[in-house]
Amino acid sequence: MERELDLITPDIVFDGGDMDCGSGLILLIREQMLKTPLDGILEMRSREPTVADDLPPWCRMSGHEYLGKVAAESCTRYFVKRGSGLKDEEEAFKEDLKQAQEYQWRLRTRSTGHLKSTVYTRNFSFEIGQPVSFEEKDKYPCAVEYLFGALAGSLSTAFATECAKDNLEVDDIEISLSGSLNNILSHMGLEEGDPSIREIELKCFASTFEDEEKVKAAWERTVTRSPLAATLQKAVVLTLKLALV
Repeated sequence: MERELDLITPDIVFDGGDMDCGSGLILLIREQMLKTPLDGILEMRSREPTVADDLPPWCRMSGHEYLGKVAAESCTRYFVKRGSGLKDEEEAFKEDLKQAQEYQWRLRTRSTGHLKSTVYTRNFSFEIGQPVSFEEKDKYPCAVEYLFGALAGSLSTAFATECAKDNLEVDDIEISLSGSLNNILSHMGLEEGDPSIREIELKCFASTFEDEEKVKAAWERTVTRSPLAATLQKAVVLTLKLALV
């Protein structure tokens, strides 16, 4: 079967990187499927293992024929034959876009102990400590650390995804971050002032032998598309740097 699939010349080829079906991959597949002619073949390349389980049932529900997969050196190649439901596919794509635009994240929190609250969201929960803390050791991360960690974590994950989509071999992506407030004393009630975040400096280190300009382009896309980076850039001095080693 794999040998037969290797002989296929697809009409459209696109790389889904390491996205899973729940993080927007299906939306991208629908977009590419609309570019594929009737009875044509779409080849989707992916590095996400769960796609192997999620793609076949999606094809059945969408009226497309799942032809199979082939293991490649750095990804898995999936082949889908375009079904006849052109109008249905266009409507489904429009509906997916609408739902994505209107999606809202929801969570709730409760005070659950001394200097601790628990956050409940989707199928998991996590503990968060004080708004800010100077202690070298605490039982729970403070709120500012969660904010900084969310920014750094989102960029390192998204950067790895962007590199994978461009078939760039990038190893050991690591981000260091430092941040400061305008006036911590005003948060503590010791004086009047502005307790907001003043500055965040973030530096991403990545080890690669790939073309430097292509890797930098992937980083720029990562930053441009980041909801957290885009939001914080409007409010604080946000310095983002990339160092290739």
